[in-house]
Amino acid sequence: MFAVARVSEELAAVVLAAGAGTRLRPLTDILPKALCPVDNVALVDLAIDRVRPLTSRIAVNVHHGRALLESHLAGRVHFSIEEPEVLGTAGALGRLRDWIDGRPAVVVNADAWHRFDLSSLVDGWDGERVCLMVVDDPTRGDFGRWRVCGASIMPWTEVRRLRAVFGGLYEECWARRWAEGRLELVPATGPFFDCGTPADYLAANLAASGGESVVGKGARVEGELVRSVVWPDGVVHHGERLVECIRVGDDMTVRA
Repeated sequence: MFAVARVSEELAAVVLAAGAGTRLRPLTDILPKALCPVDNVALVDLAIDRVRPLTSRIAVNVHHGRALLESHLAGRVHFSIEEPEVLGTAGALGRLRDWIDGRPAVVVNADAWHRFDLSSLVDGWDGERVCLMVVDDPTRGDFGRWRVCGASIMPWTEVRRLRAVFGGLYEECWARRWAEGRLELVPATGPFFDCGTPADYLAANLAASGGESVVGKGARVEGELVRSVVWPDGVVHHGERLVECIRVGDDMTVRA
């Protein structure tokens, strides 16, 4: 059995952070999605914090916003540079195959916000199953009523099959295993947001803050905030009333 006490020496972690985040524009015209803050902490930092209790061997793939991500994470992780094109979730692991080097890999999405303990993926794991952490979401389920919440563990037998070409893990692995009855779903309970849209991004901030507005470092709030987010150095002018919005700078308002 795969013992948690041995995980730090035997497991690799991959944080997927290369996407363009087009649905989150115009916020992602300012920062790559992985650097957008939730309760004043960058999403990629939250993802790294989730996997660090499992392993010190952490890679982050980058493409969109590469320079900003490399500067932000310098010295903390192994970088997988995807150039000239982004490779998708399966291609990202294919590019990292030599770095993973025979280890199983915990794979997490940088844009997934939750507070789930990822040790449930590895506790008692047999080293062969593909396990996906899921939440009960009948309207947006990926496997029946179960929605993947951006965390999985992939055995080396699957990782070694993947190539550094564009492709998704659902198409390259998960769908086949599901059809064969060889995909394990690990349910989690609690709030989960993929931060793919302004509405979900705002909801993640409010869940993280306990429902209070979030004000970034250096921001100046002279007006009124109601369930809103102000990015660092943002300005809410006197007489303004922002309700369920994200403010960037002194004039960009994104309504959720």
